Amino acid sequence: LADRLTRLERTADELAATLRGQSDAGLSRRPDAKSWAAKEVVCHLRDTEELFMTRFAQVMAMDEPKLPPLDPATPDRWAEERQYLRNDAAEALAAFRKRRGESLAFVRRLTPEQCKRGGLHPTRGRMTADDFVTLMAWHDDNHLDQLRRALDGKA
Repeated sequence: LADRLTRLERTADELAATLRGQSDAGLSRRPDAKSWAAKEVVCHLRDTEELFMTRFAQVMAMDEPKLPPLDPATPDRWAEERQYLRNDAAEALAAFRKRRGESLAFVRRLTPEQCKRGGLHPTRGRMTADDFVTLMAWHDDNHLDQLRRALDGKA
């Protein structure tokens, strides 16, 4: 858990380093019609951080809750409805950094027993708070790679 939390701590700084010196036009350019621009990736990370905190709250507040499914189309719908391309990347990064700090503080307060609390995810099965930390770390790595590819003009 400590290693994964250390991984999660680095994400905001890695995003900042990758975005540094990029123009708004470069951050807003999609590599193709179906792929997100770098700015959209940052906004997605900001918004999913809130979703992860909701999952943590659910598994702490209820005994083995049924976790609502996330429609696979939700991230793209959010990108459109929340107008990610009109967001300021620096502001999105600052909001992500704040939310990630809150997430890390929350997880660090969990006892080993609380880390084992879980809920039933509709496609992944039973997931514990510890499992969500693992998912967050994977999610960060996946989207950092996507962001770098977008800046390079690759899908």
